[in-house]
Amino acid sequence: MDSADGSTGALVLVAGHESSFGAALSGLPARGGPLMTTPAGRPLHQVVTHLLDSGTGPVVVVPMTFGRDPRMVADAAKTLSWLSVDSEPRVALAQPFGTLDHLTAWLRRAATQVRSGSPDAAVVLTADVANPFDDAELHRVAHLVRTFGAGNEVDVALVDDRGTQPTVSRLERLGFSDIVLVPAGFQRHSGATWTGDTTARVSFFGPIMSAHAVAQVVGQRHDAALHALGHGDTGIAAGLSADHGHGYAHSHAFDGHTHEPDQEPQQRDHHHTFIHAH
Repeated sequence: MDSADGSTGALVLVAGHESSFGAALSGLPARGGPLMTTPAGRPLHQVVTHLLDSGTGPVVVVPMTFGRDPRMVADAAKTLSWLSVDSEPRVALAQPFGTLDHLTAWLRRAATQVRSGSPDAAVVLTADVANPFDDAELHRVAHLVRTFGAGNEVDVALVDDRGTQPTVSRLERLGFSDIVLVPAGFQRHSGATWTGDTTARVSFFGPIMSAHAVAQVVGQRHDAALHALGHGDTGIAAGLSADHGHGYAHSHAFDGHTHEPDQEPQQRDHHHTFIHAH
């Protein structure tokens, strides 16, 4: 879908921890106008401002997350809200690349393929360590893959400076001699390390989506956002609440906060959700 002047405008991919902040997105086939990748925050502001100033047409921003990084989506929306003040908006925030359901489906497919080729292999879902809430989501997804998958042992490796070694060692002690690393994001290469004295055979499954498939989904998000922009919907308002409920559910019931006795019960027993700073 093109803009009113026939231009597809510019496409910006916002990258977070699921794509190693853009490193795993390099080499994606571009379509139409310029394609740029940037983290959220000030870098996104600078990239979009430059594109708007250069007159490339409407700018569509696609959050590159499988649903484990809602705060990145909300941060992108906040940044774009400052840049979308024209009487005729030229900036659109697309729907996120995927959802947790999509991620679970792709990882179940990978586990099934591993099971078919190596029935006794353990599957390790790997991801860069992020924050407690996003990391917890991966453990939840792993449980679903394990429960509704092909019967593999499914574990999680949140990769920090120790790489995947702790998880590999644990599975080795449990008796697994064949371990397959499956990326729970956009990673196209293992990037993982394990010590040379590991006796188990450790291999990398490969990306869960081909570059062509990723580019195809990005194109769909771009076209839908550009179409919505033509009807006056920038997508920014929806993005601002993307991380609502992602964090501790907080109540005043135990924090010593008191209310006036003449308040109605529905006023006293209120809850709200907040996000801890990371």
